[in-house]
Amino acid sequence: MSTPTPSDERLDELLRMFNERATLAHTFGLRLRFDERHRPIVELPYNPALNHSMGGVHGGVYMTLLDIAAWFAAATAHEVGVWVATSELTTHLLKPVFRQDLRAVGQLIQSGRRLDIAEAHLYDAEGRLVGHGVGTFAVLPHLRADTSIF
Repeated sequence: MSTPTPSDERLDELLRMFNERATLAHTFGLRLRFDERHRPIVELPYNPALNHSMGGVHGGVYMTLLDIAAWFAAATAHEVGVWVATSELTTHLLKPVFRQDLRAVGQLIQSGRRLDIAEAHLYDAEGRLVGHGVGTFAVLPHLRADTSIF
């Protein structure tokens, strides 16, 4: 399936919004970039503060990374300023991760006027698939992403 090609302006808007202004990104140490196919890649250097009591990366961190990567895949399908909101996220936590960096890669499955479907794959530092998510994202053109509030 062919996906819409995002404008450079949209990609720049999304990068600034996340890398420069998102409190969550700064708190977790996350970084967003886009690959040559405009797929969002969210990178998380290992952070022991995000472990569960058994020493592995907490499942909520997996879900957060999957949601972010899928959200940005959906957001790239729309013009500058259009907001999308996660309405549903199904996650599959496939393997535990201990003391490793993580990388989530998002991909748009389908974009519509009201709903987008996107997925994300989560990889450990060795490139093993450790998580998967599929999300539904509501398109909210009436709710403009006012970047001045970020």
